[in-house]
Amino acid sequence: MKKISISIAAKKYDISVSEEFAKVFEREIEETFVQGNNDIKTLLSAYVKKSYEKFLLEKEIENIDKKIKNIELKRF
Repeated sequence: MKKISISIAAKKYDISVSEEFAKVFEREIEETFVQGNNDIKTLLSAYVKKSYEKFLLEKEIENIDKKIKNIELKRF
């Protein structure tokens, strides 16, 4: 486990994540947040951005699933 710290609204939060995920998470934190204190608006903006990314990935998965099902139907 690796501990990652971030400050939001003048309060420091420590988050423990796996070593593997920490590499990705640290990069995301650096791209999204500033060093030092971050405000609530920044946190909300990051949440909305990630929610939208998740939405797009789910739509892509659904499209791939439909394509796979169409291929399976054509085979039989």
